[in-house]
Amino acid sequence: MSSPQVKVKVRLLGVFRGFSGKSRVILKLKKPTVGSAVQGLAKLLPAESRRLLIDPELDDPRPNALILLNGREISALNGLETLVSDCDEITLIPVSHGG
Repeated sequence: MSSPQVKVKVRLLGVFRGFSGKSRVILKLKKPTVGSAVQGLAKLLPAESRRLLIDPELDDPRPNALILLNGREISALNGLETLVSDCDEITLIPVSHGG
C-alpha cells in the first residue's frame, strides 16, 4: 500500500523568484519532508538555476537559502528532515554571500 501524497506550497523570494519565473509553486510529495520538497523544486529548474538553490559540492540548499516552514526556520525544527503536511508553506529566502 502506497502512502498518500502531501501537497505543499513553496514560496520563492528574491533571486529564486527571478530564476524560476514564479513566486509560488505547488508540489506533490511522496516523502513528506522539507528536503524532498526542495529537491522536487530543484528538478523543475534548469541546471544553472539548480546550482543557485542547492550547493553542488554539499548537495544541500542550506548554504544558499534560509528555509522556513510555516514561518519557522527549519534549523529550529528538524532541518531538512522536518515533516510537512498538506497545505503547509515552505518559504525559500536567498542568502547573499559577500567577500
